[in-house]
Amino acid sequence: MTTPTRILVVDDEAGMLESLQLLLEHWGYEVLMASDGIEGQKIVESQDPDIVISDIVMPGTSGLELLRLLKSGNPSRPVILITAQGSVDMAVEAMKQGAQDFVTKPLDHPKLKATLEAAEKEIQLRRESRKLSSKLEKGSGFGDFIGTSRRMKEVYELLQSLAGTDAIALITGESGTGKELAARTVHELSSRSTGPFIAINASAIPETLIESELFGHEKGAFTGAAGVRPGCFELANRGTLMLDEIAEMPMSLQPKLLRVLEDGKVRRLGGRQEMSFDVRVLAATNQDPKKAVEDGRLREDLYYRLNVFTVTIPPLRERKEDLPLLVQHFIGEFNRKHNTRIQALRDGVMEMLKAYDWPGNVRELKNIIERAVILARGEWIEGSHLPPYIQNPRADSGEKIFLSVGTTVAEAEKELIMKTLAKSGNNKAEAARVLGLDVKTIRNKLKSYGLE
Repeated sequence: MTTPTRILVVDDEAGMLESLQLLLEHWGYEVLMASDGIEGQKIVESQDPDIVISDIVMPGTSGLELLRLLKSGNPSRPVILITAQGSVDMAVEAMKQGAQDFVTKPLDHPKLKATLEAAEKEIQLRRESRKLSSKLEKGSGFGDFIGTSRRMKEVYELLQSLAGTDAIALITGESGTGKELAARTVHELSSRSTGPFIAINASAIPETLIESELFGHEKGAFTGAAGVRPGCFELANRGTLMLDEIAEMPMSLQPKLLRVLEDGKVRRLGGRQEMSFDVRVLAATNQDPKKAVEDGRLREDLYYRLNVFTVTIPPLRERKEDLPLLVQHFIGEFNRKHNTRIQALRDGVMEMLKAYDWPGNVRELKNIIERAVILARGEWIEGSHLPPYIQNPRADSGEKIFLSVGTTVAEAEKELIMKTLAKSGNNKAEAARVLGLDVKTIRNKLKSYGLE
């Protein structure tokens, strides 16, 4: 059976105390009473009521003084003030000091009931927030992963198994799901944890430089090679090397990578000597690797060499039960970063987040929560702090682009790419999928727009 909400009423008028007691008990609340501020403070200390209703004008300790005392002891306890019509300005000032709300005499019963229900919702949200925070402190995930859904528990088991071996592995999943986090987790749980963790993104490095980045170069190996530079295999020696977006690696480089993986030796560009290395390789891709092989973007022999052990990180839309824990985790992270004091989401905001499909996955959620934490002025994230496409996902689902006669094809293309990127939460991979383009094309277009 649910324990009734406990309300303390503080008023120096005996008639008001009695009438409020009858009204509140009729609504199902447990009622405590005090005839002045000093007695009210003592009851708060001894019986810890959930909500306090206090008159503003009282002899001795006024309602405003009591408010300040209560907020210094428990800032989150809702305090509702009762005021005469002539002292509304005083009540507004009290709200600036932390009062939940105020009601005027003669009492507006519907307004009081609505105010109490809003306060109860806030109390419930705070309790849920504390439960989530406690759950996070006790560990609700694996390594730096957050989530207790069945899909993620399956991933944790695979990562645990992988960490106990030295096998090459392929980590797949959409952009923003946490592929690098998975690789780092395997590294940190493995016997190589004291060695370096090096990550290289094959799609983020120009084709002319990626071979040098991977294998290193000697002085004079090419124009601009002013000195010796070790490659990623050397830098990751006795540690882990993550090859991200492996399906975006130039085809001309893939057989060289395969040979290095097979031989366990690397030769710098312009060098003659082969060097042995001791590196655990983890590859990752946000594409379907089998389709990349079929499309001729990933060599079949390289795919089979990397696919000794496969881990697939599920998209956020397939594990939405993890949203509350993830949101609470990011709120805590950004409270520390921005020196804010956000408690949780207002009622109904989580439903907005759960209704959205998250094309940008956990990375997109993290960005949106940081934005909301910055926009929020009090202790709560409101629906208005979320982007419009999450507040009302169907409002712009059929968004159209209007072009004037005389618009060039290049201008129209730019408008289409930018609108699609905005709608996908700046997720380049998702925008490329929607437009039927390669993600490299999107990156090259943004670079040509000066927006890289």
